[in-house]
Amino acid sequence: MKKCIVFLLGIFIAFTSLAQSDDEALIPALDEEEYRPLKLDLNQTGSQYIRFLIWGQFWLRGQQNDQGDYYANVSIRRMRMLTYAQVSPRFMILMHFGLNGLNDRTMDPLGTGALGPQLFLHDAWSEFQVVPEKLVMGIGLHYWNGISRLTNQSTLNFLTLDNYRRAWPTLGLSDQFARHLGIFANGMLGGFGYRLSANSNLINSLDVNRIPEAPNNQTLYTGKYEFEDDARWSYQGYFEYQFLDRESDKLPYKVGSYLGKHRVFNIGTGFFYHPNGSITYRIPESSADSVRVQNDVSHFAVDAFYDSPLGKGAITAYAAYYFFDYGPDYTLGSTYGTGSSFLVQAGYLIPGTYHKFRVQPYMALNTSNFDAFDNGGNGLRTGVNFFLVGHHAKFTLEYEAFNPDYTGPRPDSRNSITLQAQVYL
Repeated sequence: MKKCIVFLLGIFIAFTSLAQSDDEALIPALDEEEYRPLKLDLNQTGSQYIRFLIWGQFWLRGQQNDQGDYYANVSIRRMRMLTYAQVSPRFMILMHFGLNGLNDRTMDPLGTGALGPQLFLHDAWSEFQVVPEKLVMGIGLHYWNGISRLTNQSTLNFLTLDNYRRAWPTLGLSDQFARHLGIFANGMLGGFGYRLSANSNLINSLDVNRIPEAPNNQTLYTGKYEFEDDARWSYQGYFEYQFLDRESDKLPYKVGSYLGKHRVFNIGTGFFYHPNGSITYRIPESSADSVRVQNDVSHFAVDAFYDSPLGKGAITAYAAYYFFDYGPDYTLGSTYGTGSSFLVQAGYLIPGTYHKFRVQPYMALNTSNFDAFDNGGNGLRTGVNFFLVGHHAKFTLEYEAFNPDYTGPRPDSRNSITLQAQVYL
């Protein structure tokens, strides 16, 4: 592990030295304000157009496996393309596809996806502005999520290396990779923003092949059963009030850090509700056979986000409290579980010029307390972003120490250090 850390730090120092070089042949005068979106106008005024976004995130990571051994590997964390077409002032269609988590364990010999992740559809929806900006309605595979700001987080502009995984509590359980198939409505009424959706749930969830086993009262989140229509739909929403600058809600993806470009202070709350979504298997005293009891799945969150210039730099801060209810003592690994979780994160953009990397150190702390375990867990992430052209071209170096919830002897923390290179158009 020490060799891996030294190797990663060496690469990072090399990047930093290159960024601070005065040799313009190595580092040209890059200006974030010169960036222009990749856009194809369809009429003379530009009111009808097609927009394209392409991005990639590449990781070099040293970490511990489940056995406590250390190893290093290279991965493609994300490689995505998103395009949307404003075909009239009120009608828009969007498609988003890509790849996640390709590494030495998930590569496929022939690239067919039989053994690992390949390209798949993330979003595909169409929408119509019933009342411009105030009421937009749409249908499809969408990302207009409930619960919290991070549940709607863009992957292009994280403050930290990656999102807080528990902020996507339905991922793979009732949806396809944090996207539901359903109908939605969203809009802004002054400083009040809202998003609501009703969704047809995933049948083949991450729990679908898990077999109930001892101890008694095991709960599985199987989504809906084909023969149980009362578990077919789920409902979610997120509501916020924006006290300072108004954020764009043309797309659902929330910004993680504005790098001092705006003054934003929002408070929000959200929910997710899936009637009869999970099953608890009970063994009555009078019988050796288990019976199934359906549970409503419900989640709730409150959060606050602040991003503003501070002196010649900028500060970004976020806090969220989550309450999850998947059914009695539910847990799936160390990520999902009935119980609660709290997250706080903050970063400061150190003053700099556009001709060199700007530096943004940050820290994130989280705790969790799942009912299935006697003791809660916690996590620490600390790192630094180096920006060449804002979020369009940046490097991130992050250290993470994580202790999952546990029963019995306290487990050793799992540690990792990751260097990421990100670029997007």
